[in-house]
Amino acid sequence: MTPTVARFHRIVVKIGSSLLVEDSGIRHQWLDALAADLATVAANGQELLIVSSGAIALGRRILGLPRGTLRLEESQAAAAVGQVALARAWAETLHRHGFTAGQVLLTLDDTEERRRYLNARSTITTLLKLGAVPVINENDTVATTEIRYGDNDRLAARVATMISADLLILLSDIDGLYSAPPKSDPDAHHLPLVPRVTAEIEAMAGSAGSELSRGGMLTKIEAAKIATAAGTAMLIASGHALHPLRRIAEGERCTWFTAQTNPVRARKKWISGHVETHGALVVDDGAVRALRAGKSLLPAGVRTVRGHFHRGDAVAILDPAGAEVGRGLVAYDAGDAERIAGRNSREIETILGFAGRAEMIHRDDMALRGE
Repeated sequence: MTPTVARFHRIVVKIGSSLLVEDSGIRHQWLDALAADLATVAANGQELLIVSSGAIALGRRILGLPRGTLRLEESQAAAAVGQVALARAWAETLHRHGFTAGQVLLTLDDTEERRRYLNARSTITTLLKLGAVPVINENDTVATTEIRYGDNDRLAARVATMISADLLILLSDIDGLYSAPPKSDPDAHHLPLVPRVTAEIEAMAGSAGSELSRGGMLTKIEAAKIATAAGTAMLIASGHALHPLRRIAEGERCTWFTAQTNPVRARKKWISGHVETHGALVVDDGAVRALRAGKSLLPAGVRTVRGHFHRGDAVAILDPAGAEVGRGLVAYDAGDAERIAGRNSREIETILGFAGRAEMIHRDDMALRGE
């Protein structure tokens, strides 16, 4: 059966440049209609994040830069100007519909290096808890030719997996995946559902995009591979008309990609089976019981700290007898972990001199044996 947007809890919506920016600047009427759609979704208790393209496209118009390929320094300058205008447009439009916007600029390293990954994940999660809508974009002002996503489709997929979203919506200039590029093949047919991204599916993707967009169908298939493997379902839909999310809910044509697992299970599998440990925390019996009940590991439950690790590294969690209970991504360097071990979380600021995380390992960053 084809899924529906209403069944998902945490949703990332990616907006392509060609939808948001035109020759005269931002498509304000379109943006306002999208914000109205977001308000409808939020009223159902669903959490929302935006991954917005458009900073370079908008900045080049403000600066009067010519059409065609920009030099790296010109792209960075355009992004610097465009990000200001883009953030203002999002903040003002979302505010009119009852939202508070929070801008987050990310680079590749923010999702590849574990310490920065945890910082970005914590910031975005906290914005959601506070009722704000994170508006995320690649930080093109500091991106280089060698270190960059190259398109916001893959960025959106990385963000979705980072914050354990269960749905990624790519709003684009095409209404989904076809058996061949429809502009060049009149016999191409639309695929409403893709159960799994196979080599055959990848072969269907063309690589062309519009002048305003760095991504084509190929990057969207790459995004689907990233998202679905991590437990996030994905859909591609046309966003050119007003109220694109409402149109999807009403049954407008799109392509769904089925998740291969769920985000929590995929994340815990990654932590338990694919992350090398750099140390260990020996915990007391009370902490073991709390962990098995689904709680986070607090400093008070830690008896001994072993090894030399840094914040964001994976460590083993051992019971008093030395048996491994599980493993997780630790929120403190080894030295700081030793200083707060056995202490109440309220004492962390006094001991360390800064207000750190209340948890030594948050339950979302932990995988217990047998899970």
